[in-house]
Amino acid sequence: MSSTIPINQSDPTAPTPQNTPLTHAPIAAGLSRPTVPDITEDNEEEELAAVEDIQQTMLGLVQGRLAGLVGRSSGYIESLPTEIKLNVEALKGVHVKQAELQNQYKRECLALEKKYAELHKPLYERRKEIITGASKPTPEEIEAGEKVSAKEDEEFTPPSKEGKEPSADGIPEFWLTALRNHIVLNEIITDRDAAALKHLVDVRIDYLPPTDPKPGFKLSFHFTPNEFFENEVLEKTYLYQEEVGYGGDFVYDRAIGTEIKWKEDKDLTKEFEIKKQRNKNTNRTRLVRKARPAESFFNFFAPPLPPSEEAVESGDLDEEELEEIDEKLELDYQIGEDIKEKIIPHAVDWFTGKALEFEDLDEDEDDFEDLDDEDDEDAFDEEESESDEDIPARRRGPPKGRGAGASTNVNPEECKQQ
Repeated sequence: MSSTIPINQSDPTAPTPQNTPLTHAPIAAGLSRPTVPDITEDNEEEELAAVEDIQQTMLGLVQGRLAGLVGRSSGYIESLPTEIKLNVEALKGVHVKQAELQNQYKRECLALEKKYAELHKPLYERRKEIITGASKPTPEEIEAGEKVSAKEDEEFTPPSKEGKEPSADGIPEFWLTALRNHIVLNEIITDRDAAALKHLVDVRIDYLPPTDPKPGFKLSFHFTPNEFFENEVLEKTYLYQEEVGYGGDFVYDRAIGTEIKWKEDKDLTKEFEIKKQRNKNTNRTRLVRKARPAESFFNFFAPPLPPSEEAVESGDLDEEELEEIDEKLELDYQIGEDIKEKIIPHAVDWFTGKALEFEDLDEDEDDFEDLDDEDDEDAFDEEESESDEDIPARRRGPPKGRGAGASTNVNPEECKQQ
């Protein structure tokens, strides 16, 4: 014989989660189970469409009701005795010290990154010499590279060196090719940009000194003299917030770019058009040259700015505008992180295309389905046309909130040993 144990509803220490609502679950609170008639071969498509409509309706109702319950207290914490509430506050005090340790840990990991970044600098300088032709590679360097190629490809055959020497021209368009092999950068580098990026001879990273008010890093793009702009170096600085975020990582704050000194009529971030205007009084006409913003890689050096707290609190920006700004900030941050973490340290693999083997290009494959009829294909084409203009290229990396991967390549155990 089984017995039922009564539940004491007034027990204040019942293990009810803080976010568990006291009301019944939405489906149990009045939503009836849909009745689906038998499906015959004659009206199978109509019946399936009806079922899908019912399911979508139910899903909308459930999501709507759940949205109203998120974050609502069940009243459990409020019902605790004062003595227990004091214990809860004490735990918060202990957690403050945990957060301080986590912040110290991340800063030490960042210091470790800086240490090894300095050790890489002579190798990056040697790489630049070979790329620009300032110095020819040594036989030892060539042999070491051929061993790597043979290890990665069993069919690799070293080029014949009889009567041949490394070219004094270095490797033309090295960085342009490396950047274009990155899927997102390839989408924003135009043909006009390519003419300027052929003059790009080096890309470097430097971490901000500890004396700066905020941690961060700086990307430097070095150019030979060209017909587009006067700058020899274009820089982009990414700043983190002083304290680490809730997830334990540095949080992206904002970015600052170099002001490009464009030569006359060479601004790649603008397109110029000639318009004819007529004077209403004299009926005379004139030609006016007007500029409009243009898609360009060099917009990278004019990063989007986060909205001010005043603008958010005052409601000057609606939700759609805030989401658009957030998407632009996230994309800008992700491009910077990819240049820092992927392209600079593995530049030769991006030049050869080998780096693409390690990119997860099919991560969203399950989100798509085949379209069989023409109507669906037309709809897809229309959406694709809109997305090409309005929606940034698909990104990989941190979700919204822009948690900075300042220690992406650092082994936590190494940090602990420092």
